[in-house]
Amino acid sequence: MPESLITVAYLGAAILFILALGGLKNNESARRGNLYGMIGMIIAVLITIAAFVTNNLEILILVMVLGGTVGFILSRRVQMTQMPELVAILHSLVGLAAVLIGFANFMDPGVEYIGVEKTIHNIEIYIGILIGGLTFTGSVIAYGKLSAILGGKPLMLPARHWLNLAMVIGVVVVGVKFVGAGTHADAFVMLVVMTIIAFIIGAHMVAAIGGADMPVVISMLNSYSGWAAAATGFMLSNDLLIVTGALVGSSGAILSYIMCRAMNRNFISVIAGGFGTGDSTPSAGSGGYDGEVNPIDATETALLLSGAKEVMVIPGYGMAMAQAQHAISELAKSLIASGVNVRFGIHPVAGRMPGHMNVLLAEAHVPYDIVFEMDEVNDDFPKIDVSIVVGANDTVNPSAQDDENSPIAGMPVLEVWKGKTAIVLKRSMAAGYAGVDNPLFVKDNTRMLFGDAKESLDLVLKAL
Repeated sequence: MPESLITVAYLGAAILFILALGGLKNNESARRGNLYGMIGMIIAVLITIAAFVTNNLEILILVMVLGGTVGFILSRRVQMTQMPELVAILHSLVGLAAVLIGFANFMDPGVEYIGVEKTIHNIEIYIGILIGGLTFTGSVIAYGKLSAILGGKPLMLPARHWLNLAMVIGVVVVGVKFVGAGTHADAFVMLVVMTIIAFIIGAHMVAAIGGADMPVVISMLNSYSGWAAAATGFMLSNDLLIVTGALVGSSGAILSYIMCRAMNRNFISVIAGGFGTGDSTPSAGSGGYDGEVNPIDATETALLLSGAKEVMVIPGYGMAMAQAQHAISELAKSLIASGVNVRFGIHPVAGRMPGHMNVLLAEAHVPYDIVFEMDEVNDDFPKIDVSIVVGANDTVNPSAQDDENSPIAGMPVLEVWKGKTAIVLKRSMAAGYAGVDNPLFVKDNTRMLFGDAKESLDLVLKAL
């Protein structure tokens, strides 16, 4: 195949990937963005196979069909509530692929480099396997946390920061020995040692991160997977893989920054852990709060909503767990039909991954033009008649502003307590994923609607 054709095809695929990222900036263009990305990937794969695969083509096609079948089945079966753990496990596959490609490239007898070229190539292999290794195990641990196989509390080992520092120094020392190894066998041993250390770093790094930081973890691992792909591109001298990996890596890094800013935290503090250390789970009436709970039933909730002019809905992970997005969508449509101005306010870190609530609301056909980010609606709460908090906890916790000793102190939150009435839908008075009690539940203008969110909303809609 002419090299000019390969270059043009790769350039076209790169442009499509950039258009895909541009399309994902808002809900209306997200489908188009996904389509651009899929077309770009199809072009990239087909051109790569046609241009570079000369042997064992039938094995490659068989493996692609098998992988595609598994991916198709999983995508059909996975629930929207399981999207965060699905994303995490897919990141692990990218990391594992980078590790395997690195070793394959290192052991390829047909690749010979000498002098400076050999040194540069070995550094590319080393970095690619390093990033891939920590991405792999870090993503596996994230999957375990998100799917509740592992606990949400961070793993706080004694002198864990010194342990991390020692492992980083070890990676550098082993890297120097790897580049300067006299024989191929010695270099291979150094590569294996580094891979083991990278696996440990990735697992320990994510294990030490608390549950409330999981949205940052998802975006961070997304960034790592991109840099692993870019490093693999350097290994294979594949320009498109470099460009694609850099796009994913940089966009993931920017998203991580946005997530950290939304929680008033810096990236280093997230890596060091901190959120999710609490395990307080007081139940209603247990005396875990300074104040009394004001319960409400579905009929009373319907009466409040029927007399409201401005309603704000704040979704959280509890909505996802209860599969209540369709019920809240129907309730919103009913209120809108009655002349009520209904809006949805979404915190940047609501759910278990960036955009989780937006995806759920889109699945339930909530109109895009009534869904707003926290910064767009936070100043409006004094004018809100009724706020409906569906399963959110940490993102509406006033202690972020009132208690400087709180683990979430300084974190921007949706100020629902400034409205006339806040109705909170929860199963109990249990703390949220960060393990922090929420004094909103006992404020004078808060009403607690206990029970399954979907069932409660269905009853409210029926009462309306």
